[in-house]
Amino acid sequence: MKIKIHAIGKIKEAYLKIGIDEYLKKIKPYSQIEIVEYNDEPIPNNPNNSEIELAKKKEGEKVLQNIKSNEYLIGLDLNKKELESPAFAEFLDKNLTNNGASISFVIGGSYGLSNELKNRCNDSISLSKMTFLHQMTRLILLEQIYRAFKILRNETYHK
Repeated sequence: MKIKIHAIGKIKEAYLKIGIDEYLKKIKPYSQIEIVEYNDEPIPNNPNNSEIELAKKKEGEKVLQNIKSNEYLIGLDLNKKELESPAFAEFLDKNLTNNGASISFVIGGSYGLSNELKNRCNDSISLSKMTFLHQMTRLILLEQIYRAFKILRNETYHK
Protein backbone atom coordinates (compact mmCIF):
# COMPACT_ATOMS: atom_id res chain seq x y z
CA MET A 1 0.00 0.00 0.00
CA LYS A 2 1.12 3.51 -0.72
CA ILE A 3 -0.31 6.84 0.37
CA LYS A 4 0.95 10.16 -0.91
CA ILE A 5 0.07 13.56 0.49
CA HIS A 6 0.54 16.59 -1.73
CA ALA A 7 0.67 19.64 0.54
CA ILE A 8 0.93 23.33 -0.23
CA GLY A 9 3.10 25.17 2.28
CA LYS A 10 6.04 24.31 4.47
CA ILE A 11 5.65 23.36 8.12
CA LYS A 12 7.37 26.01 10.20
CA GLU A 13 6.45 25.18 13.80
CA ALA A 14 8.73 22.65 15.50
CA TYR A 15 5.90 21.07 17.51
CA LEU A 16 4.00 20.29 14.30
CA LYS A 17 7.09 18.79 12.65
CA ILE A 18 7.56 16.53 15.69
CA GLY A 19 3.93 15.41 15.57
CA ILE A 20 4.02 14.83 11.82
CA ASP A 21 7.23 12.79 12.09
CA GLU A 22 5.70 10.73 14.91
CA TYR A 23 2.63 9.81 12.86
CA LEU A 24 4.71 9.07 9.78
CA LYS A 25 6.63 6.52 11.88
CA LYS A 26 3.39 5.05 13.26
CA ILE A 27 1.89 4.64 9.77
CA LYS A 28 4.96 2.95 8.21
CA PRO A 29 4.10 -0.58 9.49
CA TYR A 30 0.75 -0.30 7.66
CA SER A 31 1.61 1.57 4.48
CA GLN A 32 4.30 3.41 2.60
CA ILE A 33 3.64 7.10 3.05
CA GLU A 34 5.15 10.11 1.35
CA ILE A 35 4.58 13.83 1.73
CA VAL A 36 5.34 16.08 -1.22
CA GLU A 37 5.56 19.74 -0.23
CA TYR A 38 5.04 22.68 -2.54
CA ASN A 39 5.83 26.30 -1.76
CA ASP A 40 2.80 28.43 -1.15
CA GLU A 41 2.36 31.58 -3.18
CA PRO A 42 2.89 34.91 -1.46
CA ILE A 43 -0.38 36.73 -0.86
CA PRO A 44 -0.54 40.37 0.27
CA ASN A 45 -2.25 41.37 3.50
CA ASN A 46 -5.96 41.92 2.91
CA PRO A 47 -5.95 40.35 -0.56
CA ASN A 48 -8.80 40.82 -2.98
CA ASN A 49 -10.54 37.86 -4.66
CA SER A 50 -8.46 38.04 -7.83
CA GLU A 51 -5.19 37.92 -5.82
CA ILE A 52 -6.45 34.91 -3.89
CA GLU A 53 -7.61 33.12 -7.04
CA LEU A 54 -4.29 33.79 -8.78
CA ALA A 55 -2.34 32.38 -5.83
CA LYS A 56 -4.57 29.28 -5.69
CA LYS A 57 -4.19 28.81 -9.45
CA LYS A 58 -0.37 28.97 -9.25
CA GLU A 59 -0.31 26.58 -6.28
CA GLY A 60 -2.65 24.20 -8.09
CA GLU A 61 -0.45 24.23 -11.19
CA LYS A 62 2.56 23.14 -9.11
CA VAL A 63 0.64 20.16 -7.79
CA LEU A 64 -0.93 19.25 -11.13
CA GLN A 65 2.52 19.12 -12.77
CA ASN A 66 3.54 16.40 -10.31
CA ILE A 67 0.45 14.22 -10.34
CA LYS A 68 0.49 11.14 -12.52
CA SER A 69 -2.46 10.60 -14.83
CA ASN A 70 -3.44 7.40 -13.00
CA GLU A 71 -3.05 8.87 -9.51
CA TYR A 72 -6.29 8.61 -7.51
CA LEU A 73 -6.53 12.02 -5.88
CA ILE A 74 -8.63 12.93 -2.85
CA GLY A 75 -8.94 16.64 -2.14
CA LEU A 76 -9.40 18.11 1.30
CA ASP A 77 -12.17 20.64 0.95
CA LEU A 78 -14.14 22.37 3.71
CA ASN A 79 -17.32 22.18 1.64
CA LYS A 80 -17.34 18.44 1.09
CA LYS A 81 -18.57 15.46 3.10
CA GLU A 82 -17.35 14.93 6.65
CA LEU A 83 -16.64 11.40 7.79
CA GLU A 84 -16.49 10.01 11.30
CA SER A 85 -13.33 8.00 11.96
CA PRO A 86 -14.89 4.53 11.31
CA ALA A 87 -16.38 5.79 8.04
CA PHE A 88 -13.03 7.33 7.08
CA ALA A 89 -11.38 3.95 7.77
CA GLU A 90 -13.86 2.27 5.38
CA PHE A 91 -13.31 5.07 2.82
CA LEU A 92 -9.54 4.60 3.03
CA ASP A 93 -9.78 0.81 2.79
CA LYS A 94 -12.19 0.95 -0.17
CA ASN A 95 -10.04 3.43 -2.07
CA LEU A 96 -6.80 1.55 -1.41
CA THR A 97 -8.47 -1.68 -2.53
CA ASN A 98 -10.10 -0.19 -5.63
CA ASN A 99 -7.14 1.88 -6.75
CA GLY A 100 -4.27 -0.56 -6.82
CA ALA A 101 -3.33 -0.02 -3.17
CA SER A 102 -2.25 3.53 -3.92
CA ILE A 103 -4.03 6.81 -3.25
CA SER A 104 -3.09 10.45 -2.85
CA PHE A 105 -4.49 13.29 -0.82
CA VAL A 106 -4.06 16.97 -1.61
CA ILE A 107 -4.00 19.76 0.97
CA GLY A 108 -4.36 23.19 -0.58
CA GLY A 109 -2.87 26.44 0.59
CA SER A 110 -4.43 28.61 3.27
CA TYR A 111 -7.19 29.66 0.84
CA GLY A 112 -7.92 26.14 -0.36
CA LEU A 113 -7.66 24.34 -3.68
CA SER A 114 -7.78 25.92 -7.11
CA ASN A 115 -10.75 25.05 -9.33
CA GLU A 116 -8.41 23.18 -11.69
CA LEU A 117 -7.12 21.06 -8.82
CA LYS A 118 -10.63 20.44 -7.49
CA ASN A 119 -11.67 19.29 -10.98
CA ARG A 120 -8.73 16.86 -11.09
CA CYS A 121 -9.68 15.27 -7.76
CA ASN A 122 -11.41 11.91 -8.00
CA ASP A 123 -13.05 12.47 -4.63
CA SER A 124 -13.11 15.08 -1.88
CA ILE A 125 -13.67 15.07 1.86
CA SER A 126 -13.68 17.55 4.72
CA LEU A 127 -11.79 16.90 7.93
CA SER A 128 -14.17 19.20 9.81
CA LYS A 129 -16.35 22.26 9.46
CA MET A 130 -14.12 23.88 12.07
CA THR A 131 -11.30 26.16 11.00
CA PHE A 132 -7.81 24.91 11.88
CA LEU A 133 -4.43 26.53 11.60
CA HIS A 134 -3.58 25.61 8.00
CA GLN A 135 -0.37 23.83 8.95
CA MET A 136 -2.25 21.60 11.43
CA THR A 137 -4.21 19.98 8.61
CA ARG A 138 -1.32 17.71 7.70
CA LEU A 139 -0.98 16.45 11.29
CA ILE A 140 -4.73 15.91 11.63
CA LEU A 141 -4.88 13.98 8.34
CA LEU A 142 -1.94 11.77 9.37
CA GLU A 143 -3.53 11.05 12.75
CA GLN A 144 -6.78 10.04 11.03
CA ILE A 145 -4.92 7.79 8.56
CA TYR A 146 -3.16 6.08 11.47
CA ARG A 147 -6.46 5.77 13.37
CA ALA A 148 -8.07 4.28 10.25
CA PHE A 149 -5.44 1.54 10.02
CA LYS A 150 -5.92 0.74 13.72
CA ILE A 151 -9.71 0.56 13.22
CA LEU A 152 -9.37 -1.66 10.13
CA ARG A 153 -7.16 -4.11 12.02
CA ASN A 154 -9.23 -4.05 15.21
CA GLU A 155 -6.19 -2.82 17.12
CA THR A 156 -6.48 -0.78 20.29
CA TYR A 157 -5.98 2.96 19.98
CA HIS A 158 -6.87 5.56 22.55
CA LYS A 159 -10.16 7.39 22.19
